[in-house]
Amino acid sequence: MNIGIPKEVKNHEYRVGMLPTHVQSFVHEGHNVFVENGAGFGIGIADAAYKQAGATLMSSADELWGASQMIIKVKEPTPEEYHRFKANLIICTFLHLAADKRLTEQLCRDQVSAVAYETIQLDDGTLPLLHPMSEASGRLAPQIGAHHLEKNSYGRDGKGILLGGLTGVGGGHVVILGAGVVGKNAAKIAIGLGARVTILDVNLKKLATIQDLFGSVCQTLVSQQSNLVQVLPTADLLISGVLVAGAKSPTVITKEMIQLMSPGSVVIDVAIDQGGSIETIQPTTHDNPIFLAHDVIHYGVTNIPGCVPTTTTQALTSVTFPYALQIAQHGLHYSITNTPSLARGLNTFGGFVTHPEVAAATDQTYKSYQQIITQQI
Repeated sequence: MNIGIPKEVKNHEYRVGMLPTHVQSFVHEGHNVFVENGAGFGIGIADAAYKQAGATLMSSADELWGASQMIIKVKEPTPEEYHRFKANLIICTFLHLAADKRLTEQLCRDQVSAVAYETIQLDDGTLPLLHPMSEASGRLAPQIGAHHLEKNSYGRDGKGILLGGLTGVGGGHVVILGAGVVGKNAAKIAIGLGARVTILDVNLKKLATIQDLFGSVCQTLVSQQSNLVQVLPTADLLISGVLVAGAKSPTVITKEMIQLMSPGSVVIDVAIDQGGSIETIQPTTHDNPIFLAHDVIHYGVTNIPGCVPTTTTQALTSVTFPYALQIAQHGLHYSITNTPSLARGLNTFGGFVTHPEVAAATDQTYKSYQQIITQQI
């Protein structure tokens, strides 16, 4: 198979789809790998390293996409890349289609086979490819929030508090929505900084796990309106990690709830790439990460782990490579048919949306992979 690894074009996205060691493995198995010049520069990998691993370097993104049967990326294609789509092209990347109807329609129109990392799901419900990026986002959120709580020269001053406090001075209050991977890792870092932490979830088993991990240093509450109204007025930093696999994130925090928070507080919605669970949140970039709404600082960067690309590329590619190699070795049909977790990752195929939650969120016609294959036969 011809495999292409393009340079990411999303704002301040320095991660790369595969490392030279993975390229070497693909080549060893008889596949051709094309790497765009500069694809690894953001994490200190020179083009020569990919060439030494057996890749063919390409200076043109158009040439790379044109020669490839499978594209391996990190983030969803941007509009400037849409013209490179073609029928039967396989794209493996984070897609988050529930919040991007335009991309969904384009993938269907061009009959692209799109595998979304975030919906590859094991039988026990875990999301193995999303997991390391959720870990990263959860661990980054408290330190990002701590920074924006500072007084600064950006014209959008935080409260001017030190999240961890000082001797004789209490720390800030961090409220976390969701006790999943994001929430657990956010709590770990916030507690380590010395903040007071409250975490809310609708799942009592997840809350019990948090209680076992952190004990009395972390307050746990059932996520319901009365509890949210109780904790938000004292929250200095609100972190939301609410996610439904494949679907648009449900709105948990309303505008009225945001207005309960004091001026200069900070909110971070880690699931903003799935639409976000905070009514007042909007997507932002690493160039312009924050905006003010109701005197509260909002952080809505859609590729949070992109700011620590060396660490996150290593973590991501270690879990994406086995799936990509399987597709390269056995083809998409065999891989989808014989690997249920990968089948759940297929979002578009043959001109249709093949994931029910994505179809519902984007108002597209849903057909299962099996239905499409049967009709083609």
